Amino acid sequence: MINSYADFAVNAVLGLGLFLLLAIVLSSFFTVQTAEMAIITRFGRYVRAAAAGLNWKIPFIESVAGRMSLRVNQIALTMETKTKDNVFVTIPISVQTRVSAEKVFAAYYSLSDPEAQIRAYVEQVVLGHVPGMTLDAVFASQSSIAAAVKRELDVDMAAFGYEIVNVLVTDIVPDAKVKSAMNDINAAQREQVAAAARGEAEKILVVKKAEAEAESKALQGQGIANQRKAIIEGLRGSIEDFQRTLGDASAKEVMQLVLVTQYFDTLKSIGEQSKTNTLFISHAPAAVQNISDQILAGITAAEKLKG
Repeated sequence: MINSYADFAVNAVLGLGLFLLLAIVLSSFFTVQTAEMAIITRFGRYVRAAAAGLNWKIPFIESVAGRMSLRVNQIALTMETKTKDNVFVTIPISVQTRVSAEKVFAAYYSLSDPEAQIRAYVEQVVLGHVPGMTLDAVFASQSSIAAAVKRELDVDMAAFGYEIVNVLVTDIVPDAKVKSAMNDINAAQREQVAAAARGEAEKILVVKKAEAEAESKALQGQGIANQRKAIIEGLRGSIEDFQRTLGDASAKEVMQLVLVTQYFDTLKSIGEQSKTNTLFISHAPAAVQNISDQILAGITAAEKLKG
């Protein structure tokens, strides 16, 4: 009976020992995720950096002090500064960084606050460039500002185990009043261009209208001249016919007879129209005489021009 109890105790101790040994062995294995590295220390002293996958450490002697991500991390910063023409601007900057796998020790132990350190470097670069540029130059040089920040950070942060993937200047934000003034200036310039274009268009229309009116007047005058010439030719033909029929009638007498006839025909034509307005005309015989004298003078002038 005593031997049985002794064997049971021995077996229990052995089992417990094997269990503890198995627990210790299993606890010495650990895994590291992809795009990550683990910092292994021995009694607080850095030993190595464990890569992704299954790793092993000495139980009770070595431990995992921390883990560093190798993924790209984006830090959003906002810088405020003054330009050369005394305009305060806000510049949002995005800095994309990642830890260099070969410099995990420096990245883990060198900086207590990497984001604050990067912010300080960015402020130094921005304050060294923007105050010497005008507002227009700042708008035109976003890429050059980003390149200068990246160039400076590449040199300074490499010693701390950080790689600068990219630096983006996403916007230039001046004061609201300055932005409103810039919009007003732009609108005024565009309105000036539009006014010049409208003036030029109106000038072309006026010139074309004047040319058309001049051409119309010329054609109208030519038409009136041709009309008067035709009338005179017609009257002259009528006079010549009367003289051939009545040999003893003078040209003046024939003209007066023709005019009287035309005068009464005109009155008759006016009276036959249902929509004729009221006309006030001189109806004395002297009026017909005056018309006759004017037509004869015109015929005489035409004959002189032909002669």
